[in-house]
Amino acid sequence: LQAAAERFVQARDMMMKVRSGRIPQFGLGFDVSRNRQSEHRLFRGEGEATEETSITLSGLASWEPDFWSAIRNATRAEIYRAQERAAEWGLARLSLQAELARDYFTLRGFDAQIAVLSTSITLYKHSLALVQTQFAGGLASNLDVARVESLLFNTEAQLANVQGQRQVTEQAIAILVNQAPANFSIEPMTDIELKIARFALPQTLPSTLLERRPDIAAMERRMAQANREIGIARAAFFPDVAFRLAGGFEDEGINLTKLANSLWSVGSLVSLPIFQGGFRRAQLQQAWSVYREMEDRYRSVVLNAFREVENALSLTNRLNVSVAHKEAAVKAFLKTQNLTAELFQGGLASSLELIFAQVSTLEARMQLVELQAELLRSSVALVRALGGGWNQEQIPKEEEIQPFGTLQYVNLDKPTPAGGIDVPAENNWQFNDLTAPPSKE
Repeated sequence: LQAAAERFVQARDMMMKVRSGRIPQFGLGFDVSRNRQSEHRLFRGEGEATEETSITLSGLASWEPDFWSAIRNATRAEIYRAQERAAEWGLARLSLQAELARDYFTLRGFDAQIAVLSTSITLYKHSLALVQTQFAGGLASNLDVARVESLLFNTEAQLANVQGQRQVTEQAIAILVNQAPANFSIEPMTDIELKIARFALPQTLPSTLLERRPDIAAMERRMAQANREIGIARAAFFPDVAFRLAGGFEDEGINLTKLANSLWSVGSLVSLPIFQGGFRRAQLQQAWSVYREMEDRYRSVVLNAFREVENALSLTNRLNVSVAHKEAAVKAFLKTQNLTAELFQGGLASSLELIFAQVSTLEARMQLVELQAELLRSSVALVRALGGGWNQEQIPKEEEIQPFGTLQYVNLDKPTPAGGIDVPAENNWQFNDLTAPPSKE
């Protein structure tokens, strides 16, 4: 996410670099030199000095008028590129949030499975104790004891496997929140069932979807850049015009600023390539091709966005129905298990019937937890497909793209925040000396 923010900053600075071409350029120069010529130089006059001192103070101004809007189009293209980077930052943040939520619900699903397995293990231990008592009294066979033991040990192995998966998921969450896995932990949940917030799902696609997806906004800005590139390619067919003004003073001593020692130069340059072997025509044709490519890619991104929303809606609706049916099935299995246990204690049911009821109940409860976790993950996918609360208003306006003032020469360490995107650039200078020993703080 920080890398995406830095790419946005770089795009803003690139816009400033390109836009500077529209502004007159000024410079100053100061030159001091001492020269000695050979006494036997050809055409040297008699008595002419062989050594001389030259002091020059000069100024230079140049300006390239943007008659054909080449710089203007390039500046607009860089503004659109910066807005594209801002949308990509929103997409990166949305993706990280969705991944974090998905991993968190997966973790809570493992917690619920651990709670179900732990409850079943407690029940199986009670059943094993009961069967062992009956075996001691001659009311049960050794086979009955072995059946319950195999069920208990198999469930304990399943519990260890789920606990390992939970630990792996917890470590993945630690990385997402920028924490060391060794120092990160999430308190386990002891509820057997996941708590699912029920909310009304839209039955049709929202008309504002195109405004709520950062990937669509990024591609639209990229298409706008391609459009400006066409204008830049067209400007190459027209002549380049530049004006140049230079002036100053030159003398051998301290009387530098006397009017007699002044010098100046005024000039203009007009250049127009006549023949370049088709270079400019190819450049224009390429710009049009890139624009058409961006149009097609934009259409593809939009269609993919609608597909993702449709898939998430369909899956979430189906999982809601599946969870409701599985909840009813779990209630029936629990009732069957309790009745079978009562019959077994009364000697009216065999251990095989009890084990079958317990295994069926455990499987149903585990399937319910898995469906609930999948429903939560599907809800996350739906929220992500709908943009997760992002909208085009979060893209910085054109006037916000400029990172600093044209005449600003202080407080340049950190660019002005824009679009809610900020970077920790307050301490840039501490990284200048790469050979300095690391700080002990």
